[in-house]
Amino acid sequence: MVKVEDYEIKEDLYYHKEHCWVKVEGDKVRIGVDDFTNKAAGTFKSIDLPFEGDEVSMGEIIGGIESHKWVGKLVAPISGTIVEVNEKLEDDPTIINRDPYGEGWIAVIEPSDLEGELGQLMKAEEAVDWIKSEIKEKLKK
Repeated sequence: MVKVEDYEIKEDLYYHKEHCWVKVEGDKVRIGVDDFTNKAAGTFKSIDLPFEGDEVSMGEIIGGIESHKWVGKLVAPISGTIVEVNEKLEDDPTIINRDPYGEGWIAVIEPSDLEGELGQLMKAEEAVDWIKSEIKEKLKK
């Protein structure tokens, strides 16, 4: 785990610039929102999850998430078919706040072009500089 100020970046994940993470699990990937979104948004109060069976494209909006001070979009960090969603989040979206990289996962995708698209995502070491720039942007607001 790497820390950039208050934000955690897990070294075994890939990151998308829409603040999503990707964890490769065999021939599938688990996705969620990163710690920057988690802490910047505050306590989540609702989530609109994608549906199992949906075909998604990298960068496509697949749902939404709302806190008491923020409304955001969930973006597919990789293309493929949604094969599982974390339905526990519908009853308690604060699971994301407590464990964004574990129990707070959003969905599992069966990728259509895993090798091709992983190269478009950031590895942890690249994400460090990116998060630093995101922190600077946040401070401007």
